[in-house]
Amino acid sequence: MSETQVQFQVEFDGFADCVAGHRAVLTRVGLRCSATGLELHMPDGSVCQWRWEDIRALRDQADRDGLVLFQKGAVLARLILPKGELADTIKSCAPSLSKRAHPVPWRKLVTWSAGAVASVAAIIFVLVPLMAAQLADILPPEGEKALGDTTLAQIRQVLGEAEVQVATCNGAGGLAALDHLHRRLLPEEDLPYPVDIHVFDHDLVNAFALPGGHVILFRGLIEAAEGPDEVAAVLAHEIGHVVGRDPTRDALRSAGSIGVLGLLFGDFAGGTVVLFLANQMINASYSQAAETAADEYAHNVLEREGISPASLGTFFQRLKDQYGDAEGLLAHLSTHPQLEKRILAAGAAVDGTKAYTPSMGRADWDAVRTMCGVR
Repeated sequence: MSETQVQFQVEFDGFADCVAGHRAVLTRVGLRCSATGLELHMPDGSVCQWRWEDIRALRDQADRDGLVLFQKGAVLARLILPKGELADTIKSCAPSLSKRAHPVPWRKLVTWSAGAVASVAAIIFVLVPLMAAQLADILPPEGEKALGDTTLAQIRQVLGEAEVQVATCNGAGGLAALDHLHRRLLPEEDLPYPVDIHVFDHDLVNAFALPGGHVILFRGLIEAAEGPDEVAAVLAHEIGHVVGRDPTRDALRSAGSIGVLGLLFGDFAGGTVVLFLANQMINASYSQAAETAADEYAHNVLEREGISPASLGTFFQRLKDQYGDAEGLLAHLSTHPQLEKRILAAGAAVDGTKAYTPSMGRADWDAVRTMCGVR
């Protein structure tokens, strides 16, 4: 330690690094606390007085243990102090340490906040859906297929256990029966990619479509079905999503909205819940419209193939009996329309003068039911 530093320690209460503000150079200064304020003793012998009532602490600094100070009216100059007794003394002596140097009028703050909220709402509710719809229309089939392939692999990994992907049911007879059925349910016009049916050996009572023509059925859904027509109805519904390119639009919309919300909320405790709920609200109306359109596709294609559209309603009825129906706010947040409405729509699509036939014979249905193994 030099003699100068020893002398400073004797004469001053402490030391700090000072930045004058006009150039990025740190200057070591001695500090002395007086009755009226903080004295800054410069290396050239000059003394600068910072009054206690004018001293402010810089907010949101990286090092929260120390202090970064500035003067009211001279916000460019900075005084950087480490954690210690002197910093504690300054905190106790400066009465306006936490005040803003230039308080923002509350009316102006409210106006700015309202403008910010309106801008974010316009981006999320208007711009993101519009861009997602346009991108889905111009996305080449190869890109859509690649997106679906990647998503499918991730889903298989998530549904698996102990880092082993969920098994796919490969019973030859069942695969052949489903392949014949799904070809009957395809639209009359050609799709830009083939529809691939996957049956996962999992007890979820669910089915969904992914970008690029992937349709996933779960063993739990096949086991819950009371006959082949219910599986045919669900399969027709998911093919309707593929025809409408709904999975691609939804993926792009979700990625855009979550990206914007993530920038706003960042990574904080409870942030995931906020992002999820906000994204549900954003996408609910779009998803409900897509679900309704997929139901209508299923009604039409089932009618075309001589399979009763009522089978979609009977499947939904059992789901409603077991799990109930979404009401109120839950119905608004749900990505699916209320089951009661879908049941009524399926019943209304039935032609009472027409004789319907089963979607597959008993042997094919038995092969589908056992394609994941006999239980």
